[in-house]
Amino acid sequence: MKRIPRPSRSTTNLSNPTNQRLNMYALAAAAAGVELLASAYPADAKIVYTPSNIPITVNGAIVNLDLNHDGIADFQFYAGYQGPQGVRRRGSFPPEGNHGSDLMVTPAQPSNRVWGVESHNTLCAAALPKGTKVGRHGPFQPGHSSLIMAFATGNSIGGTAFGPWLRVNQAYLGVKFVVKGKVHFGWARIKMVGGNVGFPANITGYAYETIPNKPILTGQTRGRDEIGLKEPHAALTVPTRQPASLGMLALGAPGLAIWRREESITATD
Repeated sequence: MKRIPRPSRSTTNLSNPTNQRLNMYALAAAAAGVELLASAYPADAKIVYTPSNIPITVNGAIVNLDLNHDGIADFQFYAGYQGPQGVRRRGSFPPEGNHGSDLMVTPAQPSNRVWGVESHNTLCAAALPKGTKVGRHGPFQPGHSSLIMAFATGNSIGGTAFGPWLRVNQAYLGVKFVVKGKVHFGWARIKMVGGNVGFPANITGYAYETIPNKPILTGQTRGRDEIGLKEPHAALTVPTRQPASLGMLALGAPGLAIWRREESITATD
């Protein structure tokens, strides 16, 4: 019985250009596969940034800021004013009587804190420049209390004004807050609006680092693995409405009367 000879196998040598093209195709296919996997299984975000347009109006409602969008307020803002009517423009002599204003920030939760700095022998909320490292070594307020951002009081004879946010156009508030027992760092960008009465302001954006205890730079909106909320939900840009009361005028400032400031401060660079 004769054996049927098996066909011989020969090796084909491809030219160098062909080999290069095949290698490029293989790399492209691998990259496409990685991209598909990445889209199917997104990497954990590190920085969550939310652009916003949240007004802090004088004698308006307390504004709640929810940095991580979990439905729990992390910080509260309030701009207060008390004094006679007919306030004149900045630079003019104030009317008779006591008058004054303040802009305050308060941690909404007992463990949350604000980056502090001393002004006029008072611990106030710092107005940080862009690029400031906000981390565990920052000078955060030692306890749960409200901090002054801007404050002014006076009468027809004279007055006083202090606070880091008096003479800035826009700056950053450094914060730390606790989520499920873990400390996270973040920032809020605040623009001073200016006006004839009080210290109106606007929260124009905020961000936080999702990795516990990892620092973040003020103004930083992206990381190696990042997520940005380009279109924040409408509810995020509307202050929580609460009935106004005299208690709001003294929000977080025990012992400090809310007065009309000597002159209306228009924010400058």
